[in-house]
Amino acid sequence: MTDCRDRDYLLGLVRELRRLPHEIEWVEFKVNQRDPRAIGEYVSALANAAALHDKARAYVLWGIEDGAHAVVGTRFSPGAAKKGAEPLETWLLRLLSPRIDFRFREVSVDERRVVLLEIDRAAHRPVAFEGVEFIRVGDGVRRRLRGVDRLRRRPAAEARGDRAGVAPDRPGVSRDGGARA
Repeated sequence: MTDCRDRDYLLGLVRELRRLPHEIEWVEFKVNQRDPRAIGEYVSALANAAALHDKARAYVLWGIEDGAHAVVGTRFSPGAAKKGAEPLETWLLRLLSPRIDFRFREVSVDERRVVLLEIDRAAHRPVAFEGVEFIRVGDGVRRRLRGVDRLRRRPAAEARGDRAGVAPDRPGVSRDGGARA
């Protein structure tokens, strides 16, 4: 059961993400996408994109229309989803490397079911799904590109102090209308 504070946090997060002018490298909107392989590729791509954009987390929201960000609800149920006989979460954890934290959360928005996937950013090296590193470019997912190579070089730069700290956990919109953490 979701307590009141957790529900308020989720509602606020969904509201903030819906305010973004469009999907961005670390935020994806879906309605009923249930393909486990596509979800695994999104987890890899979004974790890597979050790291490249200095975001603590990336997000996939089911039940939100892509264009207008309207709440339409979803039939996707991560707790019931399976790949073969294996639960979706277990299957994803087994095929992601290195292991990262991600959480499926559910909340009712305007009496419609929304599923939120919070994905921690890649930390020390790019996240691969089934041995392939993915990256989000614009509104699509691509196999390994130069962006992932930049992420691979990043830990050394951070050790030298070339990068500032991690951005806050909650997204928002800057004064100029651009996305910021």
